[in-house]
Amino acid sequence: MFLFLLIAMVVVVAAVTLAVVGGGDSAALPEAAPEQLTDPLPVNRPLGRADVEALRLPVAPRGYRMDNVDDVLDRLGAELAERDARIAELESALAGARASAAGPRDLFGKPEEEPER
Repeated sequence: MFLFLLIAMVVVVAAVTLAVVGGGDSAALPEAAPEQLTDPLPVNRPLGRADVEALRLPVAPRGYRMDNVDDVLDRLGAELAERDARIAELESALAGARASAAGPRDLFGKPEEEPER
């Protein structure tokens, strides 16, 4: 009886293993195509909040696909750097405009009087 149960268990394990591995029949577990980024970030305009919120990265067996995540992070980093540079440029232009509009001042913050001719 013990020998019969042992043989039956070996047959069942072998059958399950062949079913999972495929055993020459590829219909058991067909190959799944890897997920791709279906809605990439727009390239013809700056990114907005809605673009980032709508972004869904494809999942790989061990998490997210690293190449897609790297591409998204590179794009976001470049856009943030571009916006930071533009903000700094506008702030310096505004500071220059305010300084020229205020006119020359002495050390105590009082406007200097122009000498009479």
